[in-house]
Amino acid sequence: METSLDISRIRAITLDLDDTLWPVWPAIARAEAALAGWLAAHAPATAALFGDAQALRALRVRMEALRPDLRHDLSALRRESIRMALAQAGDDPGLAEPAFDFFFAERQRVDLFDDALATLDFLAARYPVVAVSNGNADVKRIGIGRYFTASLSATRLGFAKPDARIFHAGAQAAGVASAAVLHVGDDALLDAQGALGAGMQAAWLNTAGSPWPHDGAPPHVTVASLGALCRLLD
Repeated sequence: METSLDISRIRAITLDLDDTLWPVWPAIARAEAALAGWLAAHAPATAALFGDAQALRALRVRMEALRPDLRHDLSALRRESIRMALAQAGDDPGLAEPAFDFFFAERQRVDLFDDALATLDFLAARYPVVAVSNGNADVKRIGIGRYFTASLSATRLGFAKPDARIFHAGAQAAGVASAAVLHVGDDALLDAQGALGAGMQAAWLNTAGSPWPHDGAPPHVTVASLGALCRLLD
């Protein structure tokens, strides 16, 4: 494992969530299927018009084009796409709130990677750990909130990775300078390049063994698993 990581500099960890601690698409697919079932029970006209999870997802993508002002707020995009579906079908648009609440609860039912809890135990025993995510996972509802000093999201802050501001906010929440942070995440652009641009050290979780896809400096370390990262830091 080639590394230019300076472990002595690390005073805090910022950590991505989706596809770093758990696979995100199975959770979203399960939540979308559950939402389709909820609509069948409570808004049958909407269920008839948008009768499956794929149709609901397509509407969610369309909403992103219609409401670029919400591009960093995945919860609002999902809620407003449900509202639009209800309105188009002639159902009560007010059902968007309980429908979204049902979807959101299901979205928090994630299946952690096998080494995720051991990694959180390891990191939280040594450093303040701050979640930095573009998504809308809720670490408290998932049941892992105890490991985190803070949890920051693009929804809350209004800007998303790879914007340096979200990384700087993570460092501030940890109480350290950005240069003292190691950011860990699976996305080469959003996580690794974003952290590098914010003056942090970067650990790229690259389970697929892909080559570094970008020009310019690579991350300080690339690891095939969270467990490998812990062994490196131990």
